[in-house]
Amino acid sequence: MGYLNNQVVTVDAILTKKGRELLAKGDGSFNITQFALSDDEVDYTLYNPNHPSGSAYYGEAIENMPLLEAFPDENQMMKYKLVSLVRGTAVMPVLNLGRDAIRIGSGVRFEIVPTTSNYQTGGSEPSGYQFTISDVRVFNSFDGVGGPITDNSRDTIITNGTSTSQTVLGASCQGFGTAVPTLFSGNSTIYATMTVIGLDSGARGQLPVVVTYNASPNSQEA
Repeated sequence: MGYLNNQVVTVDAILTKKGRELLAKGDGSFNITQFALSDDEVDYTLYNPNHPSGSAYYGEAIENMPLLEAFPDENQMMKYKLVSLVRGTAVMPVLNLGRDAIRIGSGVRFEIVPTTSNYQTGGSEPSGYQFTISDVRVFNSFDGVGGPITDNSRDTIITNGTSTSQTVLGASCQGFGTAVPTLFSGNSTIYATMTVIGLDSGARGQLPVVVTYNASPNSQEA
């Protein structure tokens, strides 16, 4: 990772992990159909309409901010995607996750069904949502459900041979708390974070995940 020279116009385009996989196949399946734009590095509070040098300098501080090189980790980059909203929209879309945390026991089922406020009508997004768990080991299963795209094996991050982060797509997600006793290592509770992103609105939200060990797991839903 590094900084780009913001004194010249630069287009820094890279392929995602999925894009590189398709390109490596060499069978014609690699076909770019979508792209995204974001303004992660921009701090709009630096816009200064009172600049003493006049209107040409209102955005001077913003224009001189350093820009990061692109890298294919959507959990660290492009968090704030540019989206098209209905003309006249006065507020940004907000995700409603239906709870303030996922607190479950071993073997207990959970389900997250997001809705989006201030975006179109009906509450749900046409393309669905992206769900990322920071440590997939806290779940026995973690699946995207429904929506036009359901992907239950997307962008798993491997650290020292162990799957730690996993992303799934769908209108909702569900799974079960882990019942593997060795993961608790003498501690009755393990923790993670789930990040949810609306694929159309770009709105995002996070939930802490708390799994408590139960020597006799059951399927009670949480």
